[in-house]
Amino acid sequence: MRPRGVFTLSLDFELIWGTRDIAGLSFARQCELERDVVIDRLLDLLHRYEIRATWCTLGHLFLDACSSGEDGRKHPDLVRPHHRWWPQDWFAQDPCSDETTDAIWYGKSLVERIRRCPTPQEIGCHTFSHVILGDPGCSRETARSELEKCVELAREIGVDLASLAFPRNEVGHLDVVRELGFRCYRGTEPNWYARPRVPPPVRRAAHLFDVLVARTPPVVEIAERLPDLYDVPGSMIFFPSHGARRHLPTAQRVRRAHRGLQRAERERRIFHLWLHPTNLADEMEAMFAGLEAVLREAAQRRAAGTLDIASMAALLPSSGGEHVAATGGRGNGR
Repeated sequence: MRPRGVFTLSLDFELIWGTRDIAGLSFARQCELERDVVIDRLLDLLHRYEIRATWCTLGHLFLDACSSGEDGRKHPDLVRPHHRWWPQDWFAQDPCSDETTDAIWYGKSLVERIRRCPTPQEIGCHTFSHVILGDPGCSRETARSELEKCVELAREIGVDLASLAFPRNEVGHLDVVRELGFRCYRGTEPNWYARPRVPPPVRRAAHLFDVLVARTPPVVEIAERLPDLYDVPGSMIFFPSHGARRHLPTAQRVRRAHRGLQRAERERRIFHLWLHPTNLADEMEAMFAGLEAVLREAAQRRAAGTLDIASMAALLPSSGGEHVAATGGRGNGR
């Protein structure tokens, strides 16, 4: 058993790519706010409380521009998925322009900002274009081309990717993930309603109820699924506040997260909180106040010597001494 409980925070950094296939550009305004306000405020919070989070970054956000090939095909080097809900070419909406013209599709300047944070952050992966790796429409070849592109772009700026968050938390092609050098991924929350066979309306209702009553979230442990590839399951999403969800008091989100921290400390396990930075753009002041309350509580428990704080990669066994038990819980800041 580990000497102390651990708090881990992972962020799915995707801008408009995360919703464009199911909601079009309806979240464009939130993505603009994410670029203009949210990222800086979030980095300020993480530095204030010395939290080394894992930014699972969409590969296209490593770019500041892209263009079509000679035949007019967008990203011709990538193998397309065939998701049943998307009959068009997967990259049909990509503007093939630049970060100045179409800012919500690109993120190179934001990635650079994250890397300049005085409290080093881990840069992870969220596929290149938000392909759903666990969907039958994503072939092994598609998974490989997406992840290879991410690895290539990250290495160009001196980053070795170790951690992965699967788009929509649909796990798939773990053999490819391991072959390309990833060491861990965020697995699904160990809740009954997170199982694939649970109908989406039931899943949403059960999740909503958990937040409403601030049910204590699960705490987790890493598990080696393939040789040197570890599952770091999520414990709780910091529930967004758009649509009907805005009627849920922020205090219930905070209370639930505090209970997760308490449980992690008591059982000496991991409380893995995750969120999309985009979701902080709705009800921004309340959401940031709530998130700060969680980070402050985690930092206070660390200062008391009862809780560690670590990025995903820092949780893993490593001959390089990066394991949280050997670092005092400060993470590795890749």
